[in-house]
Amino acid sequence: MTETPIPAVDEIVVHAAQSATAWAAVPPVERARALRRVAAALDSRAGDLIALARGETHLDEQRLHGELRRTTFQLRLFADVVTEGRYLDARIDHFDPDWLMGASRPDLRRMLVPVGPVLVFAAGNFPFAFSVAGGDVASALAAGCPVVVKAHPGHPRLSAATARTVREALTEAEAPDGVFAVVSGIEAGVRALEHPALRAAAFTGSTAAGRALFDIAQARPEPIPFHGELGSLNPVFLTRAAVAERLTALRDGLVASFTASAGQLCTKPGVVAVPAGSGFTEALWATGLARGTALLSDRIHYGYVSRLRSLADLGSVDLLTDSAEVFGACPAPAILRTTATAALGDAAAVMSECFGPATVLVEYVEDRELLDIARSLEGQLTASVHATDGDDVTDLLTVLAARAGRVVWNEWPTGVSVTHAQQHGGPYPAATTHTTSVGTAAVDRFLRPVAYQNVPDRLLPPALRDANPWALPRLVDGVPQPCPGTAAG
Repeated sequence: MTETPIPAVDEIVVHAAQSATAWAAVPPVERARALRRVAAALDSRAGDLIALARGETHLDEQRLHGELRRTTFQLRLFADVVTEGRYLDARIDHFDPDWLMGASRPDLRRMLVPVGPVLVFAAGNFPFAFSVAGGDVASALAAGCPVVVKAHPGHPRLSAATARTVREALTEAEAPDGVFAVVSGIEAGVRALEHPALRAAAFTGSTAAGRALFDIAQARPEPIPFHGELGSLNPVFLTRAAVAERLTALRDGLVASFTASAGQLCTKPGVVAVPAGSGFTEALWATGLARGTALLSDRIHYGYVSRLRSLADLGSVDLLTDSAEVFGACPAPAILRTTATAALGDAAAVMSECFGPATVLVEYVEDRELLDIARSLEGQLTASVHATDGDDVTDLLTVLAARAGRVVWNEWPTGVSVTHAQQHGGPYPAATTHTTSVGTAAVDRFLRPVAYQNVPDRLLPPALRDANPWALPRLVDGVPQPCPGTAAG
């Protein structure tokens, strides 16, 4: 894709803003129909799209097929959410002259409404699921917001082909013109973020890039929400009893998790607290790890190798795998080892993200060091504990819940299921807001509440009218009213 000229960026954002009212007013079943049409169009062009992705990302065909399935699944899942209507959180309190607070209660009706045009920064490590037609785009469109996507430079041809597919599908679904567009180039992304008509942004990527964009969003004359999903160590804690009980399974599970997709997953376990003298480190070291593979881009390769060298050069950290292999053009998985004392003494150097196929084993001597390590952490996307039923890890779980968006028990953090209860985000620097970018709750990022007081029924939005023309589940006078039937178009 060629870089989008700045005047064209302005036109695109203005066009998106002009389509906002019409898209927000589309009845739920029609908006859901548009999302399903996009999913069907992507499925119908799967062969061509996956071929483009293979040529631009070094990801294998199996991984890409799975990712495209996830992408179309989440489009259809958001269509179901829109159709059901609970996401609008419609509430009606009728006039009550005898309201218990001592004065009459006015007629109040509250619902969530779309925020307006949204800018989505596509990610590089998921060319389908977090890119032009990914979860951020699906959730924003589901919320009723027009979307402008800033394409990722790592897969420009795929981005262009996906964009054409999405636009054609939305046109066939009779979505308003301007509801979806793509821009390319760093300057174009910044210009769109600064445009006064833009109302929110979403980002998945590095902490440095995300923080820079977050600062731009907050420095605007009118700051806007910037939903950034940034870096994460995804620490894992292994208790002594767990290692004694299932060392081999834990070793194999860790290898599979930190080497998946060459370690280029935001949920890769980057730090693992293991008991010293348990044999776990030696067992992992002796494991025949997979051969190296090319990383997604030259930029990611350079960043990974630079960060890995800085770790290996620390006097307190040992690189256990062959350096010629791990620093090569196709980096082999790297295992590093340090002590809890060293990690706690220089947490900023030892415990920061290394995006790629590497993990750091932090050996602890006393069980209390697990809590010390947990308390030293910054915000994380995930934190995992492998323990037995006999382990008392209540305090550890309490600390981790304060540090991470998702706490995992006896499983590994990679593999983020798209579900209703998923949470993919966490305290800063894992994310810039306390929201999720995966799962149906992701739609909440692009909605805001509005209450109508004593407004005549005929002037209310359909979701709040007494007749309930959209057939939504609502809270009426404090009593949940289930959906009366299929929403009308």
